[in-house]
Amino acid sequence: MTDADATPEVDEAEDAPTGAPNAVAVLEYVVKQVVDNPDAVSVSTTEGRRGGLQLDVRVGDGDMGRVIGKRGRIAQSIRTVVRAAAVKDGAQVDIEFVD
Repeated sequence: MTDADATPEVDEAEDAPTGAPNAVAVLEYVVKQVVDNPDAVSVSTTEGRRGGLQLDVRVGDGDMGRVIGKRGRIAQSIRTVVRAAAVKDGAQVDIEFVD
């Protein structure tokens, strides 16, 4: 009966408010690898404009330039990788880098 008790917990975890746990994990990992202060990285989720999920990324002072990159190339690459990870979650995500 212990196994039966564990099953509802798994179902509740799938209905978590993030809706895209793989995408959030990949986003946090990639951004933390790019910045100088990985402890200051935070990712929050909100409802997106197109019915998907919006992931808001906040980084420490001075790290936003590293995340954006020249002409926004690093930011666009991060968006591409995270959207690919979101496919595994069955979700569409938008990523915003917030000051």
